[in-house]
Formats: sequence, C-alpha cells, structure tokens
Amino acid sequence: MMGGRKMKHFATEEWIDFVNGVVSSERRGEMQKHFATGCQRCKETVSIWQRVRNTAAMEACYQPPAESVRLAKASFLTGQLNAPKKASRGLVELLFDSFLQPAMAGARSVVIGTRQMLYRADPYQIDIQIEPKPGGNRLVITGQLLDLSRQGVMGRDVQVTLSNRRGNSIIVATNQFGEFSCEIENSGDLELSIPGHDATPIEISLRNALGNLPGGKA
Repeated sequence: MMGGRKMKHFATEEWIDFVNGVVSSERRGEMQKHFATGCQRCKETVSIWQRVRNTAAMEACYQPPAESVRLAKASFLTGQLNAPKKASRGLVELLFDSFLQPAMAGARSVVIGTRQMLYRADPYQIDIQIEPKPGGNRLVITGQLLDLSRQGVMGRDVQVTLSNRRGNSIIVATNQFGEFSCEIENSGDLELSIPGHDATPIEISLRNALGNLPGGKA
C-alpha cells in the first residue's frame, strides 16, 4: 500500500511493449513513474523482458560455422530425396543426379558442364561433383562424405581412391569437413572407392562421368 491506496501494477504485456518502445509517450510516462516507486514485481518483469530482447538482438547477428551449414544442407537434402526406407547394407544407391533432374534445394550449385551426384552407401552419404578442367582431357572431382551412422559427424580422414582402371590411381584423404578433391585424366572408365563396413570397399563407377547415368556396385 502507498498513501493509503493500493499500488497499481501494469500487465506483463504492457511491460513488453515498454521494453520494445511501442507504448505511447503518455503511457510511458505513467509506467516510468510507477517503475521509480521501486516496485520489485514490475522491476523483475522488465528485467526479464530486457534480457529476452537483448538475446534476440544478438541472435539476429549470429552466423553459424560454415561446417554446420554444410552439414545442415546435406541432412536437408537427404530428407527431401525418395531414398528407400531400408537400404541394404553394402549397396550403393544413387539418390540424385543433376543430369537427370533439376537441382534440388540444398544441393551444391551446378554450372554448365558440371555434374553432381548424391549416393547412399552404408554408412555414408556421398556427394560427388565432376567438372572438366579447361584446356585438356582431365576432370576435377570433388566430394563430401557424411557419416550417417554417427549423427552430426562428417566422414573425416577417410581414404578415397580414384582410378581409371588403367593403372592410374590417385589416393586422397577427406578433411575435417569430410571433403576431398583431386583431378585425373578422363579415361571414360573411372571408379571411386572408399572403405565401408569391415573395410569392405564401396565402389562407385563414374563411367562416362559427364554423360550417361553412372552405376554403382559394392
């Protein structure tokens, strides 16, 4: 009680508007006067919503790490594809081919002369991009592995072997983001291999890499 009268409290919704600066000048004056009386209840309400407003302001400026964005995009793309609900262990399943259908949301951008494919081969999701190197008969092949057996984990430090089946092989290891990149002569009969379960190799044929549908085998 103050001066024999019951203290008037303002509703939470009014204090939210007060913190956000959307109350009229007259109403703001009344609320400031009340706030100056030292009302603990209203002070606590204002304090809570000021923290909420400050947190929201910081979130608006937040930029997630690049590797988290890549992982989220890869996970989103997987959810949008019509992959079998129960993939057989050891099988290579082609989920997406940029030469057969329009690019989907979340996929890497595809330019003219570049081919992107997405595979499911237990335990990995394998994103492969193939593009010709200007001025020659060589292909630049880049990719990314997502380890589906461990949620939120990229396939890092995985040995990737690219062969043209004519004695020419290139071995690279994926980085911390599960990415790899290499270039090789376009023999028309390329094959990509990575170790799968129990070291059994996962082999993906890239025959006619910039032309017909590639097949896969395990």
